Amino acid sequence: MDIPSSTQLLAGIVFILSTSISFYIFKSYRGLIRHSNLVEIWRIFVSLLLSCTLLYLFIELFRYTIYFRYFFVQNLFLICVILLLFMRYCIVIIYNYSVNYTTNVRNKSLIYEINMHSITLAQWLNNSVSNQYRVEGFVSRNKSARKTRIQGFPIYYLNLDNLDWFLRKNGINIIIFPDYNSVRNEQPFISKCVEMGIKVLVSPPFEGLDSNNKLHFQMKPIVFEDLLGREEIMINMDKIGQQTRDKIILITGAAGSIGSELVLQLAQFKPKLLLLFDMAETPLHNLRLEVERNYPGLKFVPIIGDVRSENRLDFVFGKYHPQIIYHAAAYKHVPLMEENPCEAVLVNVLGTMNLSNFAIRYNVDSFVMISTDKAVNPTNVMGASKRIAEIYVQSLAKKSEKKGSKVSFVTTRFGNVLGSNGSVIPHFKEQIEKGGPVTVTHPDIIRYFMTIPEACRLVLEAASFGHTGEIYVFDMGSPVKIVDLAKRMIELAGFVPNKDIKIEFIGLRPGEKLFEELLNDKETTIPTQHGKIKIANVRLYEFEKVLSAVQVMIDLSNKVEIKSVVKLMKKLVPEFKSENSPYSEFDD
Repeated sequence: MDIPSSTQLLAGIVFILSTSISFYIFKSYRGLIRHSNLVEIWRIFVSLLLSCTLLYLFIELFRYTIYFRYFFVQNLFLICVILLLFMRYCIVIIYNYSVNYTTNVRNKSLIYEINMHSITLAQWLNNSVSNQYRVEGFVSRNKSARKTRIQGFPIYYLNLDNLDWFLRKNGINIIIFPDYNSVRNEQPFISKCVEMGIKVLVSPPFEGLDSNNKLHFQMKPIVFEDLLGREEIMINMDKIGQQTRDKIILITGAAGSIGSELVLQLAQFKPKLLLLFDMAETPLHNLRLEVERNYPGLKFVPIIGDVRSENRLDFVFGKYHPQIIYHAAAYKHVPLMEENPCEAVLVNVLGTMNLSNFAIRYNVDSFVMISTDKAVNPTNVMGASKRIAEIYVQSLAKKSEKKGSKVSFVTTRFGNVLGSNGSVIPHFKEQIEKGGPVTVTHPDIIRYFMTIPEACRLVLEAASFGHTGEIYVFDMGSPVKIVDLAKRMIELAGFVPNKDIKIEFIGLRPGEKLFEELLNDKETTIPTQHGKIKIANVRLYEFEKVLSAVQVMIDLSNKVEIKSVVKLMKKLVPEFKSENSPYSEFDD
């Protein structure tokens, strides 16, 4: 086949032009080569097919003397397709080699399970140069999935028996969980990994792209809140919104752990005005800055004040006329209140009495008191003071209801909240960071736990449907042994309990008991419309007798008559039996 050079040149120009035009039309040049898929390959195929078709028509139209012109164009098409695919394959190989070569410090990782989030996570981790994880495959608890592959990643079936051997053999040092639900279901598996020194991480949800087309994604170490062993408690957001929207809401203790979370959750329901009442200046200032930053359109007023001051409360109620009150201000630390019982009475009892009295005087819609499980069968002054506050509110509610008052008094009672100020979680974290020892009061001590957001959501939910005078108790799940909590936190920090970091038992503190109930022994519960909230069927008191006893108790507290105060507390709350406390001498 003897083709003139001018014909070859012209045919080459036609092929180059037609190829350029077809590649432009199908945008074949835009795809990142290292992320090539079937769609990108199809674009190349169609583009070359179009350009070769145009070349063939050009040859036929001008009758070029090319023998077997059809086979010539066909071979040209196949050669170009093969060369382009081969070039892309080489680029991918070179790219992957360079990435692996420059990131030898990447941690060999396995992704837990094989759902859509896991697969997306694996692809993103291996295709991102900036991250520090190299995915080696998937971990599955499904036997039928073993020895299979998904998008090039092998799937391994692992159980607690072969876990140690497999991870050490393959040099795996990280297990990544795709979501929090999978974490809750694999506590023994996680504990085994931590015991072996394998780091366990959990992936937050993909949150989309920012203005620079960068993916919002950050690995987070598992924290104890993810290992409570139960699903997150859900609430009726619509009903809460109907109750709080366009209302003036007063929150006492607003700068505390529970109060500040209530502020942030209520801000989402667009109240007319939030009154943030607290006596702690710096925490209230910090809360103000946070609210201004996160909710720029929210109307709120930070108020420095003390719930013990009637004049201050009268000023606040008279000026702003709150419609809903969430009373979270309280002294809560058991050992401190055991040493300062008069202050516990003045804040927890007098403060609650003042607020509830002003609620009736100014005819608010709803008064919600936040109590504690330590008020049930109290063994310490703090718990007894909260129980007396409950009694006052409940007896006042029954009396005011008989007089036709429409104020709804609701009390909510729950246990320990994770991460609250002065709680065991931050205390243990600090001790672990310092290298130990981690101090636990008693090997058998147990507590109920709930996250701060969960507790606040349940408070809002109970307030939305609660009937006046009722005490609502929350389902806190199963109690947790504090020593087990300490061990788990040490393990999640990458240490071995009692080897790297010691656990020391220091004895029960004054007023502390081994376990806490959410109900009195003689109390029963009544179900509500929310499965996690129940009504406590408690003993009723006559308001006049309660008022008389409380007034005497407050007078004695102002005079700092400690023994007389504690004796009167035990008389009003006969189930109050002191433990590990000098006040046990006043028990019957």
